[in-house]
Amino acid sequence: MSDSPTGPVPSSTSSSVPSSTSSSAPSSAPSSSAAAAALPRRVAVTGAHGKLGRAVVTHLRGIGLDVLAIDRDPAGDPRDVRGEFVVADLTDYGQVVEAFGGGVDEHAAVDAVVHLAAIPAPGMTTNAATFANNSAATYNVFAAVRALGITTLVWASSETVLGLPFDTPPPYAPVDEEYAPRPESTYSLNKALEEEMAGHFCRWQPELVAVGLRFSNVMDVEDYAQFPSFDADPQLRRWNLWGYIDARDGAQAVEKALAYDVPGAEVFVIANADTVMSRSSASLMAEVYPDVPVTRELGEHETLLGIDKARQVLGYEPQHSWRDHVG
Repeated sequence: MSDSPTGPVPSSTSSSVPSSTSSSAPSSAPSSSAAAAALPRRVAVTGAHGKLGRAVVTHLRGIGLDVLAIDRDPAGDPRDVRGEFVVADLTDYGQVVEAFGGGVDEHAAVDAVVHLAAIPAPGMTTNAATFANNSAATYNVFAAVRALGITTLVWASSETVLGLPFDTPPPYAPVDEEYAPRPESTYSLNKALEEEMAGHFCRWQPELVAVGLRFSNVMDVEDYAQFPSFDADPQLRRWNLWGYIDARDGAQAVEKALAYDVPGAEVFVIANADTVMSRSSASLMAEVYPDVPVTRELGEHETLLGIDKARQVLGYEPQHSWRDHVG
C-alpha cells in the first residue's frame, strides 16, 4: 500500500456533510513548546513506503519520535525508510492489532497512529478492489485504535472529497472544509466515508482525537521540473484547482496534527501556499471557472485549496515551494 494522493477519475456522485467533521476546534494553535510537549512518544506510520509515508517517517524520527514504520510491501526501493519496520496487511484486523499493540516480536506498542496506507488514487485497479482494500484497511486501523485504547489518530483523507476533478465546478474558491463532501470517484467515496466513520469512532471513544488531513497531490522535489510545462494549458491541472503538497510540508502537517489535543473528529485541507502555475490564481479562475464566486482578493499565486483552517487551528504553515527549485 502506498499513500500519495494523485489525480482522480471522473464520475458523478455527491454526499451530505458528515456532522462529525464540522469545526469545533479552537481558533488558534498551541505554542511550539506546548505542541512539542504534547507529541506522543511512539507512533505507528502505515503506508511508510509511499511518497508521503517516507517523508513522514523521516520527519518524525528527525524530531525525536520513536516511529514504527508499517507497509504491506517489504523495503526494496532505495528511497524506502530504514530503521524499525514491520510488514503487515492492514486488511487483516489481527495483523493490525498485533502491530499496534506490541504483539509483534521485538516491537513495542504505540501511543499514536498515523494512517497513510491505501491504494492511493482512482483507476489503479477496479473500483470494487479499491473500495474493498481501502475501506477494510481504514476500518481495521480505526477499530484497532479503539480496542487498544489509543487516543491519538491522524489519517490521510484527500482533496478529492472537495469535488475533484471539478467537472462540476466548485461552489466557490478557495475551496475549504465548510461545504459538503462531493466524492466523484470510488476512491473519493471511500475517503468521505472514512470522515464519517471517524466521527462515530469518536462518539464511541470520547477521549479519541481523530484528525483527517485532506492532502493535495503529493510531490517530491524531483517532481518540480515538470511544473513549468503546466503553464501551456491551464486545463491540464484544473482537476485539483492547480494545487499540490510538498511531501515535507505534508509531514509537517502530520506533526501538527499529532500535537492537536481536542477530542473529536476534525478534517483539514492540506496544500502548499501556492499553485503549480506561473500565472496568477485570479486569472486562472477567470479563464477556467468564470462563474465560480471567488470569496476574497487572491494573492498572486495563492492556493485555491484553502488552508486557512489548518493554519489557524493546527499552526500549519508551508515552508516549501516548487518555485525554490525551478529556475
